[in-house]
Amino acid sequence: MLSAFRNKTTLQKSTTPSYWSLIWRRFKQNRGARWSFRVFVVLLWIAILNPFLVGDVPIFTKTDGEGHFPIFKKYLIDLGLAEKTGPYLNTAYWHEQKFDQAIYPIIPYSSGYMDTKNVHYKSPFGPQNGDGPWHWFGTDKLGRDVAAGIIEGVRVALKVGLLSMLIATIIGLFMGGLAGYFGDERLKASILTIILNILAFFAAIHFAFISRSYQLYLKEASGEFLKSTAITIGIFILANLLVKGLKTFLNSSKTIAIPIDLLVMRLVEVINSIPKLLLIIVFAAIFSTKTVWPIILIIGFFGWTGIARFFRGELLRVRNMPYIQAARAMGFSDWRILFKHALPNAIGPVLILVAFGVAGAIIAEATLSFLGIGLDGSTQVTWGTLLKNARGAEANWWMAIFPGLAIFVTVLIFNLMGEGLKQAVDAKDI
Repeated sequence: MLSAFRNKTTLQKSTTPSYWSLIWRRFKQNRGARWSFRVFVVLLWIAILNPFLVGDVPIFTKTDGEGHFPIFKKYLIDLGLAEKTGPYLNTAYWHEQKFDQAIYPIIPYSSGYMDTKNVHYKSPFGPQNGDGPWHWFGTDKLGRDVAAGIIEGVRVALKVGLLSMLIATIIGLFMGGLAGYFGDERLKASILTIILNILAFFAAIHFAFISRSYQLYLKEASGEFLKSTAITIGIFILANLLVKGLKTFLNSSKTIAIPIDLLVMRLVEVINSIPKLLLIIVFAAIFSTKTVWPIILIIGFFGWTGIARFFRGELLRVRNMPYIQAARAMGFSDWRILFKHALPNAIGPVLILVAFGVAGAIIAEATLSFLGIGLDGSTQVTWGTLLKNARGAEANWWMAIFPGLAIFVTVLIFNLMGEGLKQAVDAKDI
């Protein structure tokens, strides 16, 4: 009997769907959200396989019986793990080099390659000069392939949207978590801890970002941002280790309550009182924008307020739940309860804001580039720079239609996924 009861209990546990599986099931029932997610996966693969789809760097070359794969060198350069040295300096002239055999990407033009035989706006349906590959979306004034710019813009759009919202989500969850869980009375710290963490904050800004501005803003290596993040985390770890050592040395344990809820909400109100797009435009104009990383950082640092307010409200709801009270009664620390118990049960609705935020970040980057404040298109092509080049070319419809359609579709799928998440989270059977 006991064995049968155990087997029945195990079967019930195995067949009971989890919270996230229920959300995923409800999400898939929404046709628009389901197809939007599929389109997002396709765009994600386009961004990952970008060098194999578009570019003048060959996938494979064979000369004098020796085979080479230049495309993998480009991957390393894009990741910041290699430099443009040696024969790779001639990448702008791959089409002019002679190979016994060469396999090029599907669109054998990079976004910056100028086809001198097809300058002054060649239509995708009109006559094109030369015997080279066809420009499927036409060319711009300088003979650059529009299709190459559209596909390379997918990587930039997803990078800006996903990474900026990742930064905003981390900041928003941290600030909202502090405000919602601890309130104005529960977060206590020593004066020494407060002072050293404030000093660590300013030291991190200086050593991780200001002193490394050349690496962050002028180099192409995306890994520089990860280095700055590691430096920031290291500075805060050292500061708190120093706090622990000084407390032991000074034999001081006196703490004061920090009104963290009041401070966070006043900061949110100050940031929200200024139009967000205006803030982004001002800071984007101040910082150099040779790469897309300043745009990502700026959008991320000013996009966390909505997430913080929403997450704070969710924590105000769950912090007095029985399982939270039980965790406190068992003697778990506040930080363990916050991140291991409260956070997983309150983060579901936050994902809705993240999905909508990705769409907003993509629009913000396109707006900045279109206005000439973001990337100028000389180092990296985005959909915004393509739209900027369409100004003054009213008769050349393809210059505005294709990048505009790309922005519309991408923003639409993230909005539909956000709407699908909203319906899944609000479902009564969750």
